[in-house]
Amino acid sequence: MTKTHNIHPFPRPLARNTQPPGGLRRLAVLSRKGGAGKTTLAVNLAVAAQARGLPSAVLDVDPQASASAWAEVRGATSPVVRHCPARHVERVLGEAAEDGIALALIDTAPHAEGAALTAARAADLVVIPCRPALFDLCAVTDSLDMARLANVPAVAVVNAAPARGRLAAETAAALANLGLDAVAPPLGQRAAFVHALTAGQGVVEYAPRGKAAGEVLALLDRLLAHPAVRATAKNNEGRLA
Repeated sequence: MTKTHNIHPFPRPLARNTQPPGGLRRLAVLSRKGGAGKTTLAVNLAVAAQARGLPSAVLDVDPQASASAWAEVRGATSPVVRHCPARHVERVLGEAAEDGIALALIDTAPHAEGAALTAARAADLVVIPCRPALFDLCAVTDSLDMARLANVPAVAVVNAAPARGRLAAETAAALANLGLDAVAPPLGQRAAFVHALTAGQGVVEYAPRGKAAGEVLALLDRLLAHPAVRATAKNNEGRLA
């Protein structure tokens, strides 16, 4: 039987005049291949958003509940981590919006096509992590097809890139040939990511002056500046005005 986690409830609703600017932005972290680094990316972006002053949440749609396990180790109330079946994603996102969450990251399972499609449809932007390896690049097409079926824009993040050489740039070029832009910077293959997860932290907490932290913060800024995400923020501000 799959264990169900509900690590932290959302905080008490914020007053309308204290809602975060731009309301709720929604990113679905999606890859049809296991081991691409979806959960690592999701929890690190969530922690980075908190560091930027944006209340964040991770919706753990993966039955393996890796993000929920990380939250149990963390033992903190932020970022919020909620494990929920894909069929409840829209409801939980609605609760998050009402309770003042500014950024929700939907962490998906690799082989659950229906759940991945539901998550993609609920998002403003699909984020596809891709390691610089042949099998990962081959799997990107399936992930991109899922985003297109959901009619949601998608970008790639080159993950676990070697510190030396041109492999990250070559992977970005290969992704472009598939019709998928890779958001800079790539995330390097760094021990800080492993150590931070083990400690229930994000890299911006574990090594705030390290290269991994700088990469994650820069990546977060680029994702929040994506036209699809900015359009949602603008629409949210109009509704809250």
